[in-house]
Amino acid sequence: FADTLGARGAIMNLPDASVTSTLESKTNFLRGANPGKIMGEATPIHVGRTTQVWQTVLTNEAGKKLAVVTQTQMVMPGRGSDAEKRQQAMRDGA
Repeated sequence: FADTLGARGAIMNLPDASVTSTLESKTNFLRGANPGKIMGEATPIHVGRTTQVWQTVLTNEAGKKLAVVTQTQMVMPGRGSDAEKRQQAMRDGA
């Protein structure tokens, strides 16, 4: 869940005809989750030309932090129109 939020943020901030891949992902588990909703919010820490760093905070319904995930995404040029189509589909929510 958290890694998907960070990856979606990275994809939405890619230059045209670029793709991304996770270089590193670190999770700090702060407390266990009880049954109920878990919310996540991904925030860009760095959006650069070759890398992006995203931090995702997971909280429970009471707003207490459950985990903090930091991930580094590599930005790479896409390979032809197929890569561009895949990235556009991700941006469009497919």
